[in-house]
Amino acid sequence: MKTDELIELLAQDATPHWPYRTVFLIAVIGGVLVSALAFCSFIGVRTDFVHALETVRFLFKFVITISLAVGATGLALAMSCPGARRGQALKALAIAPILLAGAVALELAAIPSETWEARMIGHNARFCLTLIPLLSLGPLTCLIAALRHGAPTQPGLTGAVAGLGAAAIAATFYAANCDDDSPLFVALWYPIAFTTVSAAGYGLGRRFLTW
Repeated sequence: MKTDELIELLAQDATPHWPYRTVFLIAVIGGVLVSALAFCSFIGVRTDFVHALETVRFLFKFVITISLAVGATGLALAMSCPGARRGQALKALAIAPILLAGAVALELAAIPSETWEARMIGHNARFCLTLIPLLSLGPLTCLIAALRHGAPTQPGLTGAVAGLGAAAIAATFYAANCDDDSPLFVALWYPIAFTTVSAAGYGLGRRFLTW
């Protein structure tokens, strides 16, 4: 059988029918709930959470993490269905970095240059690099389990994208605890944590999503 014929058969079997989309959606919701439970049980929101809700920088962190979670999970779903179009998912995934780059530019223009380094380094880098991966464990497990019902042609890369989605879900909760709200901090430390989880997702994808 030719490769093109095999891909066509896989596409017929793995086209995102409603049942598979349902499985994937349940996995996303389940991952969110697991991460939320872990966050509420062991971490909790920052002490000035109510006041922070009135600040633009604090709220903007959620714009970044939620848009990234939506884009990454959507792309992972598309990648698990051979023949599915990925254009819209890729565009959605690009929203977060574009917004963050714009926010960084505005931050650099708005604050004195002598404060740039302090804002970028922050006070919670160690917690950011630890808690985001830990809170990602539940979402990543759920996503990998759901993706096994699909037919990803790039298992490692699909797993890495799922890892990015899981990390973004985790970061949404972590952002409610972190009091480093500057886009400079977010642009430096969050991607490092995301890379760690994406690397784990790549390994899991190679191990569990290969068919």
